[in-house]
Amino acid sequence: MLSYSIRQCQNDTCRFRFPVADGDGCGDGCPHCSAATIVIPVERTPAAAISHPAPRHTIALLLDNIRSAYNVGAIFRTADGAGVNRLYLCGITATPEHAKVHKTALGADGRIPWTHNRNALDTAVALKQQGYILWALEETLQAESLYTADLTVPDGRPLLLILGNEKTGVDPAILNLCPRILALPMLGHKNSLNVAVACGIALYHLQFA
Repeated sequence: MLSYSIRQCQNDTCRFRFPVADGDGCGDGCPHCSAATIVIPVERTPAAAISHPAPRHTIALLLDNIRSAYNVGAIFRTADGAGVNRLYLCGITATPEHAKVHKTALGADGRIPWTHNRNALDTAVALKQQGYILWALEETLQAESLYTADLTVPDGRPLLLILGNEKTGVDPAILNLCPRILALPMLGHKNSLNVAVACGIALYHLQFA
């Protein structure tokens, strides 16, 4: 884990407080007012050991033309935490060679196998033929709430969870291959969440709820 210190601005009208990696000289000056900073002693508490339940499913992700490289990196990081075994990056979805993906993934892009395919529909068809059950996370009239749907996968088969473009969603031809389309309940004025946030909610519910 990264070693860091807490710095605080000595200007009494500012008092900006922020973390800085140990040895990083940029913390010597306040990023808000440029006054000198001091190191605030921090008592670091060791992380507690948590007993983790076994994941419920064998899951792979298919990312269908995700626009934002930052979203892709965030999905890699979440997928690592949720025990996803592979990512299929399709169409315009950026790969870990992209600096923004690598930055946001924080190393998870080096731990989860991935492949890039130009055509998400061809990829989905091939994976279905290999025995995957295809479920999509999408807001449609046919969608079931993630929290009320039967999340049992027949015969313990591997699950392919499909996430679509931030603007246009999952390719309709891919949705036609999915026996189940899942959605997250929304109480506000917006009808969807950021794709990386939605992915995290869905993965953790599928694996640990």
